[in-house]
Amino acid sequence: MNVRNCRKCGKLFNLVMGVPICPACKEALEKKFQEVKKYVQDNKGVTIHDVVENCEVEAQQVRQWVREERLEFSSEGVTGIICEKCGTTIATGRFCAKCKAEMTNDLSSAIPKKKHEAPKKSKDPRDNPKMRFLQ
Repeated sequence: MNVRNCRKCGKLFNLVMGVPICPACKEALEKKFQEVKKYVQDNKGVTIHDVVENCEVEAQQVRQWVREERLEFSSEGVTGIICEKCGTTIATGRFCAKCKAEMTNDLSSAIPKKKHEAPKKSKDPRDNPKMRFLQ
């Protein structure tokens, strides 16, 4: 049994896995996420700063949702979210599309591909050179 204190409210709870936040705080955080998501969808071109002011949520939390690809801003509204590899401004995630494709190609080329061999012919028992007896 893994008992922890909630990172948000301090209550004791049984941690199964993931972030050490109690179920009540997780539910409240999910409600806040849905509110932020609706606000971003309704107001195209908003920035993280606008979301922080109007939805009463921390900028760090908004950035985490963007990094997890749960939240996506329009291209003109993104501020402060950059690709971790090349530094270009991105709308969601950790990497831009170009860097994702590059990493995918690098990973796929690192794994050796299996050569397809022609299927072996099954041997016919009559072709066996051993002596056989008929009944």
